[in-house]
Amino acid sequence: MATVRDVAAYILHECNVMTTMKMQKLTFYSQAESLANRQIPLFTEDFRAWRNGPVCVELFNLHKGRFLIEPKDLPYREGSLSDEERTVIKRVCESLSKFSGNQLSDRTHSESPWKDARGELRPDEPCATVIEKSVIQQYYMKHPVVQLT
Repeated sequence: MATVRDVAAYILHECNVMTTMKMQKLTFYSQAESLANRQIPLFTEDFRAWRNGPVCVELFNLHKGRFLIEPKDLPYREGSLSDEERTVIKRVCESLSKFSGNQLSDRTHSESPWKDARGELRPDEPCATVIEKSVIQQYYMKHPVVQLT
């Protein structure tokens, strides 16, 4: 199975330089798309309901202290993802890469997986609650990440 690093590296490979917030959100939505449409995760690492939306701590630790990240910072390793996994990620990138990290963060704030994991916390309060993969899968099966036209 791929790792969150593999998925993020492929996102950078496909989309080039971006903010770390945007990379986190595209990685989250790639995981959601895989869970909803393939019924399996792309990677085992979890996302937590941080203030600015879902964040994977393992990925955060790879870019901590940076605002922007580029492909050379997290090089894609050929063979680390299957054709099917790359297709899922490409579909998400093609659909969502036009949005900024802040826009994607706002979108996650309107969706129940993040909101429910945070419970009654104010938007500015810290939170480390895991957003369960089963919750992500159930929500995005009903509310697709990528709208097919």
